[in-house]
Amino acid sequence: MIYNLGSINIDHFYRVAHLPAPGETLAASAYHTGLGGKGANQSTAAAKAGARVAHVGAVGPDGRWAIDRLAGWGVDTTHIVQLDTPSGHAIINVDQAAENTIILYPGANRALGWAQVEQALNKAAPADTLILQNETAHQAEAAALAHAKGLRVIYSAAPFDADAVRAVLKHVTTLVLNAVEAEQLCAALGQTLDAIDVPELLVTRGADGAEWRARTGKRAFAPALKVTPVDTTGAGDTFAGYFAAGRDKGLSPQDALDWAAAAAALKVTRHGTADAIPTAAEVAAFRAQCR
Repeated sequence: MIYNLGSINIDHFYRVAHLPAPGETLAASAYHTGLGGKGANQSTAAAKAGARVAHVGAVGPDGRWAIDRLAGWGVDTTHIVQLDTPSGHAIINVDQAAENTIILYPGANRALGWAQVEQALNKAAPADTLILQNETAHQAEAAALAHAKGLRVIYSAAPFDADAVRAVLKHVTTLVLNAVEAEQLCAALGQTLDAIDVPELLVTRGADGAEWRARTGKRAFAPALKVTPVDTTGAGDTFAGYFAAGRDKGLSPQDALDWAAAAAALKVTRHGTADAIPTAAEVAAFRAQCR
């Protein structure tokens, strides 16, 4: 079972010719909304991969549809509460090269009480997994509780916050970073990647693939599959969710990496975030085509 203390956002997408410069007013050529947030994306990816997932989070009065959407993909939404605080939302600009910039309003994600998180984790067992990101409250407390109960703790250090990482790090099983976050963390800690003391480290590098390294010295690498991207938003979350599902299913780090890399590659060929994350069947068909 995978528990996810994660954000739930309403994503507002704007298609632009290029990413705006400071002081520039830029007309968008297209606009749409969808379900997002690093937490919701990762829960969606893990559920579409076939894992049992319970999401722990909060939405505002405007967020009932988000709960229903997650439930429709098989996510257990029992531990999602509806608060008076508006739902989190993101303003996402996507350019012609599929790169993006994102402005995030945390909203209800940061208003969730600890009691709801603690209650959700009460039934968790050592064979279970907790996944976390930096878009909610109570990451450090949840990681400590999960670690004490013997769960695997997979932590995506994004959006990057050095203090948040320091608070969580000693409870983490697998630390997930992208290339930029890896550089930021090394600079903040004054250490190389190999010196960061966690049992497992996973670094995603976009078109340069993804690497997994363990404290024991073991290594694994998955090259990126060559595709024509149209929207990279949520690719890292797709990777993290599929990797968590793979490990939950008992896959080796190498097999989980390869599976996650294929899912992320397929995702970037589609516009959107949670809605665009592929199912396990779609990933299997895609991998067959790539052979």
